[in-house]
Amino acid sequence: MEPGFFVRNYTETDFPEMIMLWEALGLGGAHRGDDSQVITRTLQMGGELLLLVEQVSGKIIGTSWLTVDGRRTYIHHFGIHTQYQGRGLAKLLLEASLKVAKTFGMQIKLEVHKDNAIAISLYTKSGFVSLGDYQVYIIRDISAIY
Repeated sequence: MEPGFFVRNYTETDFPEMIMLWEALGLGGAHRGDDSQVITRTLQMGGELLLLVEQVSGKIIGTSWLTVDGRRTYIHHFGIHTQYQGRGLAKLLLEASLKVAKTFGMQIKLEVHKDNAIAISLYTKSGFVSLGDYQVYIIRDISAIY
C-alpha cells in the first residue's frame, strides 16, 4: 500500500465532496435516500462513517459507512475512487472499518454485487462468508406502501 493516506471520521462539512464520490462510484445519492440528515441520524444511533483521505491534498478517496441495528453492524457505501483503486487502499479502509465494527460487538454484514470479483476477494480474505443464494429486496419509496 502507498503511504500518504489515512482514515478519519466524517464531519458534516464532508458531505458535498463525499456525495460526489458516492455518485461517481454508483454507491449512493439522493435517489437512494442518502442525504446529510440520514447520515446524521445513523451516526446518532451509534454508527460511524469513515473516510479514506489523501494526506497531501485532503481529498476524500474512499468511504465506509457503518450502521447498527442492535443485532448487526452493516457496512454500506464501501468504495475507493477509481483513480486510486489497485493500490491496496481498500484493505486499509476495510481494516479500519472492521476495527470499529469489532468494538460494537455484533455480527458484521455487507452486500456486494455478484460480479465484483475484486471486492468479493477482499471480503472473503477478511473473513466474510457468503450467505448463499439470498437475494436482497428493498422499498425505497415508502409512499408506495398501501
